[in-house]
Amino acid sequence: MINPTQYVRPIIRAMSGYTPGEQPRDADIIKLNTNENPYPPSLHALESMVRIVQSERLKKYPDPLGTEFRETAAKLYGVDPDGILIGNGSDDVLTILTRTFVPEGGTVVSPTPSYLLYKTLADIQGAKFETVPFTPDWELPTPWPKRDAHLTFVANPNSPTGTVVSLAALECLARELNGPLVIDEAYADFAATNAIALTKLPNVIVTRTLSKSYSFAGLRFGLGIASPELVREFYKVKDSYNCDMLSLVGAKAALEDQKYFRETLERILRTRSRMQRELPTLGFDVLPSQANFVWATRKDRPVKPIFEELKRRNIFVRYMNYPEFGDGLRISVGTDWEIGQLLDELKKII
Repeated sequence: MINPTQYVRPIIRAMSGYTPGEQPRDADIIKLNTNENPYPPSLHALESMVRIVQSERLKKYPDPLGTEFRETAAKLYGVDPDGILIGNGSDDVLTILTRTFVPEGGTVVSPTPSYLLYKTLADIQGAKFETVPFTPDWELPTPWPKRDAHLTFVANPNSPTGTVVSLAALECLARELNGPLVIDEAYADFAATNAIALTKLPNVIVTRTLSKSYSFAGLRFGLGIASPELVREFYKVKDSYNCDMLSLVGAKAALEDQKYFRETLERILRTRSRMQRELPTLGFDVLPSQANFVWATRKDRPVKPIFEELKRRNIFVRYMNYPEFGDGLRISVGTDWEIGQLLDELKKII
């Protein structure tokens, strides 16, 4: 009997693929493992989508360029609308960039530890994936040792650590590279700075998502910001209608409601500060985070048993283990009540 997988490209058969965080559906579970926003989306955004559903517009194709969204985003970020790429989440944008820049047999580079999807994107492209360790204080090494990659990814703030490198360090890296630099700012709204100003450099692309700070993880919407010349090339690669009408309308309305955005952001930052104060009292080492999660490790014991016991108690966090850096728990910022429950259970476990 013929094995149907024989038709699959060998590189795909050989790769393990990216494993997203677990998505439990039980309503009783406290879900702190995939960095979603614990608060609902903007009411203005929800009402905008309801109006679309109640109209007859869903029988028509969406705008393939996302023109109205791009105009709104351009005003908010102070960039040219033609320099904005829309995507089905920022992962879609990262995929488009990889397909645009990286040839089969090419090279993709990223600091480590960082977002695991970068390796998967390189594997799918049939490219080589190489890593550069962060320095002990979570900075980029200088000089950068791999300047000739076809594509370099830097998540900033970084996942899983929540740490950031400075704008000056990112600019220095961009000028050192002989290829494009993607600054993955999925968590930048929770940070003190961002790198959008660096998109004036010809080789810098900044990516963003509305999954985290705008509570649209279930809607899937992201964007890339770069020079208009580059974005025109990206539009040749993306799926014609990669963003549906509801996500385009909802994303535009969410960006317009900056009052609600700031209120929600302030709540998350307050809870994050609480986690960074209280987790060390339970024996955890917690890096200063500028994301909507914290990275918690221990010197006295492995943390996987703690992860498993929390899961048994219906509290889901993300366990991650890196050969070079050891293991840790990436814990999303939930509501104050959710974090209170987490801390109470950790006290019992420890």
